[in-house]
Amino acid sequence: MKRFMDEEFLLTTPAAQKLYHSYAEHMPILDYHCHINPQEICEDRRFDNITQVWLGGDHYKWRLMRSAGVDEKYITGDASDREKFQKWAETIEMGIGNPLYHWSHLELKRYFGYEGILNGRTAQEVWDLCNDKLQNDPNMTVRGLIRQSGVTLICTTDDPVDTLEYHERLAKDDSFEVQVLPAWRPDKAMNLEQEPYPEYIAKLESVSGVKIDSFKALMEALKVRMEFFAQHGCSVSDHALEYVMYAPAGEEEIEAIFRKRLEGGKISREEEMKFKTAYMICLGKEYHRRGWVMQLHYGCKRNNNAQMYQQLGPDTGYDCINNYAPSAQMADFLNALISTDDLPRTILYSLNPYDNASIGTILGCFQDSSAVAKIQQGSAWWFNDHKVGMTEQMTTLANLGYLAGFVGMLTDSRSFLSYTRHEYFRRVMCALLGRWVEDGEYPDDEVALEKIVKGICYNNAVKYFGFDLETK
Repeated sequence: MKRFMDEEFLLTTPAAQKLYHSYAEHMPILDYHCHINPQEICEDRRFDNITQVWLGGDHYKWRLMRSAGVDEKYITGDASDREKFQKWAETIEMGIGNPLYHWSHLELKRYFGYEGILNGRTAQEVWDLCNDKLQNDPNMTVRGLIRQSGVTLICTTDDPVDTLEYHERLAKDDSFEVQVLPAWRPDKAMNLEQEPYPEYIAKLESVSGVKIDSFKALMEALKVRMEFFAQHGCSVSDHALEYVMYAPAGEEEIEAIFRKRLEGGKISREEEMKFKTAYMICLGKEYHRRGWVMQLHYGCKRNNNAQMYQQLGPDTGYDCINNYAPSAQMADFLNALISTDDLPRTILYSLNPYDNASIGTILGCFQDSSAVAKIQQGSAWWFNDHKVGMTEQMTTLANLGYLAGFVGMLTDSRSFLSYTRHEYFRRVMCALLGRWVEDGEYPDDEVALEKIVKGICYNNAVKYFGFDLETK
């Protein structure tokens, strides 16, 4: 019987162990997409206790606790941090098969040096150990955690109306060597079906200095803000879409839809899709002109529990996979951009693992020599960032595309302890490649394998995004 999560955790073959320990284990991390707060980095926050770090905003953990029958009082309610931690310890004790079990224990090992098992019986000793380190160890502040993790660059997620004041302060702070750059997330300007859309447009109008009384003016305002973001080092966009739509319409019709919404009119579903298509086409062209990367995250149905949404708001653990994502429309959208030579480097992420194959075939239709794997399939994320999901995504990408050009793992988290997910991913990746080597499906070619492993871990992302970093 193997020892629980030992040094060969997930590395089930000698080839996998060699690939991980020789090449992957000590590669740095390029965190090109996350949701951590730049203010906390700027102010070098120190957390009071482990509950603040682990449970403060982690809806992954909240979902598991709810499934285990834990009262909301101990999840997002007014229970003490110690009580919440106890309930989490009792929940994770029974979390067999869930990646949270592995992630939690990796975090305890790597950041706190705890080699035991977290459960209801050990909760007090873990609480005491973690809190002592968080409060007294100089390396356990936000910046210390980032340094310990080997991170070289972080892209946060920022709205066009954001001031980017903390990015500006960090850029001038010579005491912190990790680059922290904004990433452009303009969803609120696109989602005209949501409330309060006119109020948001008023904010955008104010910060851009452009009077937004037309769709053309909206695009001009966004370009003004893109230039502001570019001045702060931004070169990456990110969009959260229901699906990648393509419903083309003429300029006059788009202007009429936008004007109708600004005047308080109700927008039909057809009008919404036409507006969003025009919006994404315009921004895609601008990304290409600026050399920015376009990331498209889609396939999520959000805020499904109306009762809890009213109580807690969005991003609290009530989202699910949406299985409606017409691949034909996504192909048509990319084709519309390439038809005018305006297709930027693009990463496609579906929350639905059943879309892996369709994405894999679409990629090959739009590649060119301007970049290795110019059109990428993004890493398995959210409901898929577990061993099975990661393995299936990389296997499909290898079967239908060019795995060697993959930009690898994204953190996609609000927690500063989540960087162990890169270790988890790298172990899964080495297990997959190692199995192919052991089974005679790929030769034991050290030169090629080193390049592939280091590329997926870090080097491919450095080259693809064009960040001012050295490859390893």
